[in-house]
Amino acid sequence: QVQLVESGGGLVQPGGSLRLSCAGFGFNFSRYAIDWYRQARGKERDFVASINHFGRVTYADSAKGRFTISRDNAKNTVYLQMNSLKVEDTSQYTCGALVGDRWYWGQGAQVTVSF
Repeated sequence: QVQLVESGGGLVQPGGSLRLSCAGFGFNFSRYAIDWYRQARGKERDFVASINHFGRVTYADSAKGRFTISRDNAKNTVYLQMNSLKVEDTSQYTCGALVGDRWYWGQGAQVTVSF
């Protein structure tokens, strides 16, 4: 059974950093791209970053220069390092993977950026 589990969310002040983790279970993790999305309250879900099985990365404009996505296939985990966080980064962050013809999503990790 495919499962994705996020961790590492929390409360941080503006300018601070957090690292989110996305652990994958039940599939050949190293062969799949992993995406991060976020959704703020009352807003649509937005793409944040993606890393494919070759390690090629893609970022939303809002994440470029501040966020870094990486993967450790030995640990079946993708990381999202978020630096210089802004209040507007406050969202529920979710990782996802397209395995076969179905998207699988984690339960999400709340990131709150506030004084």
